[in-house]
Amino acid sequence: MMMMEGRRRGRRGSARTLLPMRSATRPLSSTVSCWYCDFKFSALNEPLFRFGRRYSRYLRVWFSMGVGFSLAAVLGVSIIILCEFARAPLVFAGKAQPGNFLSGLSILIAGLNISLPSMGYLCISSIIGVIVHELGHGLAAASEGVQVEYIAVFLAMLFPGALVAFNHTSLEVLPDMASLRIYCAGIWHNAVFCAVCTLALLLLPLILSPLYIHGESPMVLDVPSESPLYGSLSPYDVIFSLDGFRIHTAEEWKQMIAMLTEQTHLVTSGGSSGIDVEKGYCVPHSLIKQSNHVQFERNKTYCPNDLIAFASVTCLDVSKYSDGGNKNNHQNTRENIHCLDPKDVIKLKRCAHSVQIPRNGSGCLCSEVERCLKPVQLPGLGWVEITYSSLNCHNHMRSLFSDDKHSSFREKSCLQTFVFVGDLMSIAHSIHLTSYQPRWLIYSAANIPSLLEKLFTSAFHVSIVLALLNSLPLQDEAIGSVELPACRDL
Repeated sequence: MMMMEGRRRGRRGSARTLLPMRSATRPLSSTVSCWYCDFKFSALNEPLFRFGRRYSRYLRVWFSMGVGFSLAAVLGVSIIILCEFARAPLVFAGKAQPGNFLSGLSILIAGLNISLPSMGYLCISSIIGVIVHELGHGLAAASEGVQVEYIAVFLAMLFPGALVAFNHTSLEVLPDMASLRIYCAGIWHNAVFCAVCTLALLLLPLILSPLYIHGESPMVLDVPSESPLYGSLSPYDVIFSLDGFRIHTAEEWKQMIAMLTEQTHLVTSGGSSGIDVEKGYCVPHSLIKQSNHVQFERNKTYCPNDLIAFASVTCLDVSKYSDGGNKNNHQNTRENIHCLDPKDVIKLKRCAHSVQIPRNGSGCLCSEVERCLKPVQLPGLGWVEITYSSLNCHNHMRSLFSDDKHSSFREKSCLQTFVFVGDLMSIAHSIHLTSYQPRWLIYSAANIPSLLEKLFTSAFHVSIVLALLNSLPLQDEAIGSVELPACRDL
């Protein structure tokens, strides 16, 4: 979202601007039209000027650093733009790929998504970014002894913005370096604010540690009705593991799903000869007899209702799996398919699974009255066990067994497991997770860490876009111009 700010009068040039720079001879009035409206006020003029004059010595050093940063930013952006223009003919001809700058900029703009739920964050971030930007100009001007005429906020068509109007006479007598400090202050403040947002995101777990636990298990904030997990998970459920792999943060949830998706692709495509991604269950013969028997034809099975197809796994030596024997065995097991209810199967013990294979090399842990069955993984479909607990039970058991000695019992006493069969990547972003858990059962406060993370992230994107746009060399108004005919921000 582009921020628009009005033009400020520089040392030279008498062209009329949208908002006047000279001292007003009458009370400030707001402007309203079909495409533009603004609101001017001067209540902050004196406090801003007094603060700037009081700490002018330190502020000049601070904004001199901003001059160096802004000039480097303008030089860097100019070089990158020239390189991209030079590559443009080759890109259009199909002989080259777009540069990293355009790719990075597209990712940056993507962070400013304007979907309806994020509009609130974007509006607040825009207001904060503009305030930080204009505060830089105002403090820099005050430190140089330039009186602020007024502050204005405006809306030009659909683009909001703000400006600080300076006294024209005071600007004319400023040396070039002082003018540069005023001009570059906005870019400098936006860049520093980006660093502040990054630091806040890194320190947020520490700051919120008295009220929230971070990195223990991700908590569900919302399950949209269109999510494949709708009805299986509920808000404030705590996810413990995926397919037996412990999950600690919301980011690990996405990473683990991506890894399981890749493993499923290797199994279904026949590209995996090992047993590490195989999973099986020791199913009693009595349950198998009650199941429906179907045939596997052309990579398709036909199980009624909510039943899942399972195939028998012969107890082979692990070495035979590792040298390619698994693929042949996999083909043989497809002859007899059993349709079972996954809710009954996941309660049984595992067999033919890497983490449970004993060191003696045997790949089967089932007794004589059991048979090792594994789910048939069809192309594009994965099988994943999701283990979770309710936040209420989780916190209750934590309060009863707070020591590490009983941590294992505390976790297992609340755990529940269900199976998801389908496209694994479809569930990666289908639910809203947070890596924070409230220490006390105050559900209304469970969303606060997520809100802060989104706000800091959105503010970072808005500020860096605002800084980059104001670093663009625009006609004769570039920062590097010694004469500074105008001080313009986008």
